[in-house]
Amino acid sequence: MKNTAKNILLGLVLAALCVPMQAAAASPEASISPKRMADTLYTVILAHRTTYTELIVNRLSNVEEVIEVSEHWQDEQALLLPSQMFRATAELVQKENDLGFSYSLLSLWPVNSKNNAKTDIEKKGLQYIVDKKGENFYGEETLGDKKYFTAVYPDVAVSKACISCHNKHKDSPKKDFKLNNVMGGIVIRIPVDTK
Repeated sequence: MKNTAKNILLGLVLAALCVPMQAAAASPEASISPKRMADTLYTVILAHRTTYTELIVNRLSNVEEVIEVSEHWQDEQALLLPSQMFRATAELVQKENDLGFSYSLLSLWPVNSKNNAKTDIEKKGLQYIVDKKGENFYGEETLGDKKYFTAVYPDVAVSKACISCHNKHKDSPKKDFKLNNVMGGIVIRIPVDTK
């Protein structure tokens, strides 16, 4: 498991740090911007999230009906919810990386209170992606004594499994989600070197 986690982390970091060949040839000091790193990490995270939701959860639970999906997956021998898979992966990446970046899944309508926006930029970013469909939010914030580039990307309902779970959940503050609605946001933080 530990080697798998390191391989996943290494893949994420390598994908995020890829610099176009022309830029590297033009300037030996070429570096990746925090925005480009965040956008690249988001692409990898979105691919992982969408694959798990559509090819595993929706197929096995809703189409083939061979296994249930449950927030109590360990007790019920079921699949993790996509949000639980996201959190588990995010926690593992944060534990295994020493680059200081992190990501989380938050919402203006969280089923789990742990997924509620806490900082002003998280709240502003989540509202922005709801109001400006298809756009991402970028900003900077200081947490403690560290400055971060913070990006918020829309987390969209990609399958019926998403909307069914949220609309039927007893703790859901919003019960009228439709396919392709923004249900929350993926927040990525990149430390900004202020040397």
